[in-house]
Amino acid sequence: MNRRVLVTGAGGLIGRAIAPLLPAGWDLVRTDLRAGDGIRALDVTDVDACRAAFTGVDAVVHLAAVPDPEASWDQLLPPNVVGAHQVARAAGDCGVRRLVLASSLQAVSALPAGTQIRATDPPRPANLYGATKAWAEALGSWVAATTATSVVAVRIGYFAVQRPDADAVSAAERAAWLSPRDAAELVRAAVEADGLSFVVVNGISANRYRRADLEDTIRRLGYHPQDDAW
Repeated sequence: MNRRVLVTGAGGLIGRAIAPLLPAGWDLVRTDLRAGDGIRALDVTDVDACRAAFTGVDAVVHLAAVPDPEASWDQLLPPNVVGAHQVARAAGDCGVRRLVLASSLQAVSALPAGTQIRATDPPRPANLYGATKAWAEALGSWVAATTATSVVAVRIGYFAVQRPDADAVSAAERAAWLSPRDAAELVRAAVEADGLSFVVVNGISANRYRRADLEDTIRRLGYHPQDDAW
C-alpha cells in the first residue's frame, strides 16, 4: 500500500538510521527543523505549519525532540512540550489516520532497577525528559479520545546504531537496546497495525535479557524484532 508517511525529527539519530530501512512502498516525507538532504523544514512548535504539512498524510511518526535525559526545562519546553502538543493537535485536526509518538523508557525510569517494565506500567519518570515523554503519552490519549486519529506511543529503549559493547555499556542499557533494523520494523508495525485506538508499547530489540517486556508490542502491533544485544 502506498502510504504517505511523514516523519518529524528525521535528521536525528533514529530518523537518519531508519529512513533507508522503512518500507519501499511508503511515500515517505522526512522533516526536521532545518531542511537538507531530502529533508523538508518543519518547526513542530508551529501548529499552522504542522497542519499544512500533515494535510493528506496517512500517518505521522513524531520523533522530533531533545533526547537528553539531563536536559533542562528551558531546553525541553519548546520541542518536547509545546512541539508534542502542536503535532498531536494538528494530526487530529487534519484527520491523520495514525499518529506514532516516540515516548521513552525514561517515562518509567523511576521503577526499581530489577523490575521488568510492562507496557501497562503508568508513567514514573526519574527526570524531566521522562516527564515530557509521559506528557506525550497523555497527549496521545487525548487525541485518540477526541478525534478520529488513532495513536501508538512507543517507549523507546537504548537506541544505538551498533550492538552495544559489554565493556562500555551497562547491562541495563544492553537489556534496553533497540537496533536500527528493529527500530524501522517497530515504526512499520506502529504505522500499519489495525484495530487500535490508543496503545502504549515498549520498543526494544529481541534481547536475551530484556529490561522491558515485548508481549504487548508483538501482540498489538505484529512487531517482529530480530537483533540481540547479546
